[in-house]
Amino acid sequence: MSETPTGGVQPGAPIGPIAFLGLGHMGGPMAVNLVKAGYTVTGYDVVPAALETARAHGIATADTAADAVAGAAVVLTMLPSGKHLLDAYRGTPDGPGQPGQDGLLAAAAPGTMFLDCSTINVDEAREASALAVEAGHRAVDAPVSGGVVGAEAGTLTFMVGADPDDFEAVRPMLEVMGKRVVHCGAHGAGQAAKICNNMILGISMIAVSEAFVLGEKLGLTHQALFDVASAASGQCWALTTNCPVPGPVPTSPANRDYQPGFAGALMAKDLKLALNALESTGVAARLGPMASEIYDTFAAEGGAGRDFSGIITDIRDKSEQPRGQA
Repeated sequence: MSETPTGGVQPGAPIGPIAFLGLGHMGGPMAVNLVKAGYTVTGYDVVPAALETARAHGIATADTAADAVAGAAVVLTMLPSGKHLLDAYRGTPDGPGQPGQDGLLAAAAPGTMFLDCSTINVDEAREASALAVEAGHRAVDAPVSGGVVGAEAGTLTFMVGADPDDFEAVRPMLEVMGKRVVHCGAHGAGQAAKICNNMILGISMIAVSEAFVLGEKLGLTHQALFDVASAASGQCWALTTNCPVPGPVPTSPANRDYQPGFAGALMAKDLKLALNALESTGVAARLGPMASEIYDTFAAEGGAGRDFSGIITDIRDKSEQPRGQA
């Protein structure tokens, strides 16, 4: 039986200590679920309040990112952007921890598994994976879908880009945090799947919202339109699960004054990532760029902290009165 370097992970072997970097609205609950499942987790975040919340939920914390990484078998990152991730890996003044410290790749023991669950550009995910492998480590990108509710409930969907052995090595811990884990392909494929999925979601939510506003203008009740569309060719997740009007789906954010859920700012971010990918690949897309522009405006005009289904209020507010009405 081959030996595993300190901090390393053998394919199929139980995962040892986890360094969890990024304990915000998503990362915090994910780390809590790992601890509840018996994993040893040391967390770090640049926001003191996030560290306090983590400690209150039984998560050990470190003073710096490098301290959290020391001796870890897995370094799990949930960071705001690709720049944050690459800076953290390389070790720049903008990375987590104290300026001038070594980056995470240098601080980690040989063979450490670098598991990134952030949502970032596909090219950035591939660059981060290449940096980790070049430094003698292993790398997996596994962005998530399911929002804060899914993070708390452990029902996230993970879209994974990794070598097959690395996927199998991290699968058990991903299954603790989520109910669906999909191996999408090589490095970067997880991010590719995430942005393609969320481009579909953003476009479909706009379409559903426009249809409801049109239905209002034509005298349809919300329930009548829902009863038809939910059982016909207009059926989709944006309608049947995250319905943008109150009533037909009692659990949708529309019944809670559009408290997120999945915030408008996050949808704007994901559609921008999709737009970057569309431009870099030369895809002749029209609806993706339009959806990105619509959600950028929505976020900038007060929708950043509202559920993305709140786009219906923007459409309604900007709609003209029917002919013959004041």
